Amino acid sequence: MGQPQPEPLTPLAEDWQRALAVVAHPDDLEFGAAAAVARWTGQGKEVVYCLVTSGEAGIDAITPERARVIREEEQRLSARLVGVDTVDFLGLPDGLLEYGVPLRRAITEVIRRHRPDVVITNNFRETWDGAYTLNQADHIATGRAVLDAARDAGNRWIFPEQLTDGVQPWNRVREVWAAASPLARHGVDVTDTFDAGLASLRAHDAYLRGLGDGSFDPEEFLEGISRPAGTRLGVRHGAAFEVFPLGLH
Repeated sequence: MGQPQPEPLTPLAEDWQRALAVVAHPDDLEFGAAAAVARWTGQGKEVVYCLVTSGEAGIDAITPERARVIREEEQRLSARLVGVDTVDFLGLPDGLLEYGVPLRRAITEVIRRHRPDVVITNNFRETWDGAYTLNQADHIATGRAVLDAARDAGNRWIFPEQLTDGVQPWNRVREVWAAASPLARHGVDVTDTFDAGLASLRAHDAYLRGLGDGSFDPEEFLEGISRPAGTRLGVRHGAAFEVFPLGLH
């Protein structure tokens, strides 16, 4: 008896103009979503990155003070390679993020300032595979806070101190998209932009050299993600997303 076939992915809507990507660390977007960003910026859409931390605790052999500088530089280069010019760093502590009001407040401010149609984040489920491969605490806290902040941003009575100097509530986030979720039911064809996404990941050179025994292969890793997603889309390379519709409120 053959193995059950994975459920096909529904193509993501692309009738939008501005997206804000909010993730915990430099490199989070590059582990799968950057090729999709390259596709969208190539269509003339605007994508802004917001990094909640600077990933300063992510390289064992480099002090956090030095790692912060290196990782911010690598993230800016990585973003440019997929057409992203604006990269915000919130400066919260790497490895110590907690879901709660302060994190929601910080992300709400960014959403109100950039006024996106779509907000992108990373998988914030407990695992990466729906079974055994545990997710990391910062990813879970950030994704949960992103989902709430996308709604908080439209309510003028939540964090009203932010509504100064022309900043207004923003209630037009249509959906939140969580990249690489094990519950993904949507996806995007990144066959033509796979190489750009790979270059974007490789730009995190110092971080990648510090992984494990130094044998990490970015191309092999991304192929392992994009090929199965592509199969579910009927294309060579795909990026999968879990979609959370918000509607207008």
